[in-house]
Amino acid sequence: MRVTVLGGCGAWPAAGQACSGYLVEHEGFRVLIDPGYATLPLLLATTGAEEIDAVLVSHGHPDHCADLNPLLRARSLGDQSPPPLPVHAPPGALDAVLALDRPGMLEYVTHELTPRRPYELGPFTVEAWSLPHHVPNAGLRLEAGGRVLAYTGDTGPTPDLVELARDADVLLAEATYPEVVPDEDAPYLSTAEQAGANAAKAGVGHLVLTHLWPGTPAEPALEAASRGFTGQITVAVPGVI
Repeated sequence: MRVTVLGGCGAWPAAGQACSGYLVEHEGFRVLIDPGYATLPLLLATTGAEEIDAVLVSHGHPDHCADLNPLLRARSLGDQSPPPLPVHAPPGALDAVLALDRPGMLEYVTHELTPRRPYELGPFTVEAWSLPHHVPNAGLRLEAGGRVLAYTGDTGPTPDLVELARDADVLLAEATYPEVVPDEDAPYLSTAEQAGANAAKAGVGHLVLTHLWPGTPAEPALEAASRGFTGQITVAVPGVI
């Protein structure tokens, strides 16, 4: 399983960067997770829009799904004629972004993610977990070739995060703040320190902190996560994990 980060900014893309976006490949099958703001140009630098086999979206906030629209435009209006793109998301999460164009213009097939019901997607086994956020959010666990990728989407604290990440080779964990989430968002977002503690409990191999607030340095997040986790820790920046 090959995982490539396209972007990791939370809320909006900082200059020269992109919001959440992750390309996961195995046996020639390509899954795009969370095509957030500004991810498509980075994807197209290496991969044609028509080469994406499926899209998984954790939730409907635009920093996680806005570039689904230009991805679908590139497929529907480009020179190639790929089949309709399967798009998997929580119920209603994509209503706004799919409504940006007239009905019938874009070629896609939507599938609702059902929590705790594993299913096959190409060579991957995919399982979704319902995790707390301002809107319905699906944590995602992908398994293929004996490897496991776990991804939290955006989430507040919950014991389910440890089960989602159990023995994962890579955990992509939302870590908007290093140590403290403002009170109004505390039930719905997480810290790097919490991500480190969860990674240690789950027995994760590599912790990747993502969704950092735009313009903030990586060092405070890395230091906070390392208090509870002694394994490999990095921050999501464009490139192969």
